Amino acid sequence: PSLSTEDKGPAVSYQFPHKAFWVTLSATLLLVIIALSVTGHLWLRQPDAESLQVVRITVPDQTGTLINRSALVDKRNNLVTYSVTSQANHTSTVLFDVKHGSICYKPENRDTCFLRKMERSDYENVHSLLQQSTQQESQLVVLGNETQRQTEFLGVIGGSQVDVSTLEEPLQALCQHSSIHWTRRQNGPGKQRLVYFCIDICFPSNICVSVCFYYLPE
Repeated sequence: PSLSTEDKGPAVSYQFPHKAFWVTLSATLLLVIIALSVTGHLWLRQPDAESLQVVRITVPDQTGTLINRSALVDKRNNLVTYSVTSQANHTSTVLFDVKHGSICYKPENRDTCFLRKMERSDYENVHSLLQQSTQQESQLVVLGNETQRQTEFLGVIGGSQVDVSTLEEPLQALCQHSSIHWTRRQNGPGKQRLVYFCIDICFPSNICVSVCFYYLPE
């Protein structure tokens, strides 16, 4: 027997759960974004931590007493920052900005920075530090009986004061509240030129350099 349309059961309609779907999708996307953000943050931070290395350099002074100097090596930015502590427990800073070819000297107890361009010997001296392993902290001993000691005289050029805003970022951070001057290498200070301070820097290549500053009569 045939059934008429009136004999069929009621039609069943299926409605897609739109609200539950969008809530689930939104929660999933939120979790994915948070996971990617955390992973990306850790990925960005890890190379910076690995690129920083503290090197402690032990070297005898003129009297034979061992003294410690330290260098912070930043491979990522090609920076080597020396901290040189005097016997009076005052610390001078020397920053080698290899990327931009500049050296910045900030003497102890002085609100002054002195700049000069890096030369071939400067690149050679800091190269060994930049090429070392990524070990977080290591120690180097510069042997006194094998150390080559030399003195460099840098003349502070008159009228060469520099605006800190024109410097690269690492130099700005070091010299933020200091007067800044350019210098140039000289053969010696001359009889009438006053040498008013020196900074002793020692490199892993067993070379120690005393950098002495004086003002040029310009």
